[in-house]
Amino acid sequence: MGNVRSTGASGAKRGSDTESGETDGKRAYSAPALEKGIEILELFARDPSGLTISEIAQRLERSISEVFRIIIVMERRGWLRKDPANDRYSVSYRVLDVAFRATPAHTLSNVAAPVMHQLSIDTNQSCHLVVRTGAAATVIHRQENAGPVGFGIRLGTVVDMMTSCSGHVLLAFTSPERRAAAIADLPDASQAALRRLEKRLDTVREQGYEMQPSARASGVTDISFPVFGFDGQVSAALTLPFLLTIDGSQRTDLNETRRMLGEAARQISAGLGWLPPREED
Repeated sequence: MGNVRSTGASGAKRGSDTESGETDGKRAYSAPALEKGIEILELFARDPSGLTISEIAQRLERSISEVFRIIIVMERRGWLRKDPANDRYSVSYRVLDVAFRATPAHTLSNVAAPVMHQLSIDTNQSCHLVVRTGAAATVIHRQENAGPVGFGIRLGTVVDMMTSCSGHVLLAFTSPERRAAAIADLPDASQAALRRLEKRLDTVREQGYEMQPSARASGVTDISFPVFGFDGQVSAALTLPFLLTIDGSQRTDLNETRRMLGEAARQISAGLGWLPPREED
């Protein structure tokens, strides 16, 4: 998608694909082809159901010919896939795979995977791992239960920070400075709603976890515990949507499941190098 090459000591510019002038004493570089590709990916994030080339060109206010070239390259590299039934393009899972392997989420998931697998066996419940991504949070790993019936969240699901169990944990256990900055990044909310959120976050931090009825399904209670990194900062939320069954297949009740989830979160934290604070004499 467009290479930027230097020509040696002469440093000759090659149009707008390299330097675009200086701003405040700093060189400003541009790579139009790369920028178009990023714009297209960000556009799909707002419309994951897919778009045709003409729709992409219209929304980005670019010509069909320039969008077409970028789309073909991205499809060839596996970043986009085309639905032959309607000619709509959508983002492939390669994007998630590359992001996963190129970020700390890779190490986090590797440590968490065996613990989450055992937890799902012991409880016959699904669980998932959530990290903060800007003003929202994203599911980066999930473990389905082995039974015939379960309730789980898809990988890559974006979670609301203000209302979700995972979001409350991620906000509650971050430092006061980071929490204030995170709340400031949240979508517009009334001052009353923010006050209620702050009060709830204080409660979550004090009790060490969050537990509330699912906002997605009845009969499900979400439970979430913090996972800490070696630096003592919250790295993720380990969340379990507890599904109450009536066929006698329930292996653990709500309270026992909560205890086991908390222990699993501590195991993952320890695997990341976290040391629990020492109790004062």
